[in-house]
Amino acid sequence: MKGVLLVNLGSPESPTAKDVKPYLDEFLMDKYVIDVPFLLRALLVRGIILQTRPKKSAEAYARIWTSEGSPLIVISKRMHKKVQSLVDIPVALAMRYGTITIMKGLQELHDKGVNEVMLLPLYPQHAMASTTTIVVLAEELRAKHFPEMKFTNVPAFYNKPDYIQALANSIKKHLDTFEYDHLLFSYHGIPKRHIRKTDITKSHCKIDGSCCNTESPAHEFCYRHQCYETTKQVVKLLGIPEGKYSQTFQSRLAGDKWLTPYTDVEINKMPEKGIKKLAVVTPAFVADCLETLEEIAMEANEQFLHHGGEEFMAIPCMNDGDAWCKTVANWIKDFQKE
Repeated sequence: MKGVLLVNLGSPESPTAKDVKPYLDEFLMDKYVIDVPFLLRALLVRGIILQTRPKKSAEAYARIWTSEGSPLIVISKRMHKKVQSLVDIPVALAMRYGTITIMKGLQELHDKGVNEVMLLPLYPQHAMASTTTIVVLAEELRAKHFPEMKFTNVPAFYNKPDYIQALANSIKKHLDTFEYDHLLFSYHGIPKRHIRKTDITKSHCKIDGSCCNTESPAHEFCYRHQCYETTKQVVKLLGIPEGKYSQTFQSRLAGDKWLTPYTDVEINKMPEKGIKKLAVVTPAFVADCLETLEEIAMEANEQFLHHGGEEFMAIPCMNDGDAWCKTVANWIKDFQKE
């Protein structure tokens, strides 16, 4: 029997330092997130970061927390419910970090008689710190607890026409209500070394401005290329002219060389360039979360206005929109036919 496991990032149980700390520990101690030897990672995370970061992160979570709980969890549950209503095989929801674990999701499917699982990480673009860590953990759990199960891993869907169409329609709906000067595509940042580590050719990715536009097998796992490709296809579909849009990367950690240009730096410079009305979309996420609601809709908004901007629109993610849920349901139906 076939079934589906949808997997997103996760969330702390509450916006308090007490609950944020174990969540951050699990997240940052993941070797695919901070990819340094264990002892150094433990020193960085437990010796330095977790001494101050939980309080600051808890304050950020508190700004976006709803009466129902974490926005990412609430939205993911709604999306899961809609998708399940559109298909006739079991669909479970899990998070890579936190209490809605992949183990629980697999157990739920197992208890319903599922032995063939469509594993769908809810990340459009492939990255070590998102897709890889989900697939690796799920496989470890399968081998240990559910050896009779078979996985079909859904690859990054950054350029699938139906995803691009759903994303473009979602963006257009908001742009139609806002007379913008510029549309910014802000993607989650990753360290540059992650790009090189996922280069299966071991030679293509130079992050030099040209390699992402030169055909290569490396693009199958290149986060940077996939981000630029998503942007390229969406602006083509929406007919947005050159010069009226740009792309940046957000959420970097200090001490590493991360993908550039940086979202906050670029946004702060825009008003002096004549961009007074800015729309920002975050296509690395399918559901609104801390990075979209607090970092962009609140912080970036405040900074843009502070530097002379006049109007700012944070375009919501696709969340549990009907078109997006139908798109995922159609992928599941294709899986059923295989």
